[in-house]
Amino acid sequence: MNDAARTLVFVHAHPDDEALLTAGTMARAVAEGHRVVLVVATDGAAGLASSGYSADLAGTRSSELAISAAALGVARIVPLGYPDSGLHGEVAAGFAHASRFTIAREIAAVCDEEGAGILVGYDPSGGYGHPDHLQVHRATRAASVLCRRAPRLFEATLPREPIAWAGRVAAASRLAPDGFSAEEFAEAWTPRRQITHRVDVRAHLRAKRAALRAHASQASADGTVRTLAVLTRLPGPLQSLLLGTEFYVSVSDPQASSASLASDGLS
Repeated sequence: MNDAARTLVFVHAHPDDEALLTAGTMARAVAEGHRVVLVVATDGAAGLASSGYSADLAGTRSSELAISAAALGVARIVPLGYPDSGLHGEVAAGFAHASRFTIAREIAAVCDEEGAGILVGYDPSGGYGHPDHLQVHRATRAASVLCRRAPRLFEATLPREPIAWAGRVAAASRLAPDGFSAEEFAEAWTPRRQITHRVDVRAHLRAKRAALRAHASQASADGTVRTLAVLTRLPGPLQSLLLGTEFYVSVSDPQASSASLASDGLS
C-alpha cells in the first residue's frame, strides 16, 4: 500500500463484517493516503441480536455501519440493499439466492466508477460458510472480470488451522453450546500455506476497536455469547495478538478468475 494513491473497494456481506475482517487494513490504507470504498451487500436484518433490537434491526445496523465507516475513514459506503439471507439461507428473497451475475455487474460498476486498483472479496469457503459470504466470493470473482480495467483481486480470510484447533478444544472441554460441532471448522477459512498477504494493522487498532464497538447490536444476543462482544472486551495485549494482523489471498491471475466465471456459466 506504499505505492501511489489508489482506490480500494472492499465488498462485505453484512454490516459488521468489515469491522471483523478488514477494518485494520482499511484504516491503514486511509492513513497512507488511499481512498477506501465499502460495498455492503445486505441489510443485516436476519442477524442475531437481542430482542431489544427487534423493532428495526436493519435501520439500527445501517446506523452502526455509518459509525464504523467513519471511524475507519471510509470515503464512500455503497449499500446494495439485498435482504439478509439468514444463517442457513432461509430467507427466500435473500442475497444468497439472487443472480450472481446481477450482483457482479453492480460491484463492477462501482469499481469502474471509482477507478479501483484493488478489489477485496471473501475466500472460497465464505469464511465460516454463511451463504451470503459464499455469494460475495462468487460475485466478487465475477466482478473482477467484468470491470473495464481489471483491479487486483484479494480475498479476506483467516488461517484455518488455529480456528479448527480452537473448535476441537471447545468441543472436548464441553464449553461449546448444544449442537456445536468442531467439524464445521475443518473446512472453514483458508489453510495457512495458501495465505499470500499478512497486513500488520497494530498501529490502527484504535480505529479497528472503534469499528467493532460501533456494531453494538451484534455484540448482543439473548442467552448466547457473541464473537464481537468477546473481541471488544479483550485486554490490550490479547487484542494486539488476535486483531493485529489481517489475512488475504491474492487471486489476481486474470485467467483463474475467467475460468471461475466461465464455470459458473457467466462468460
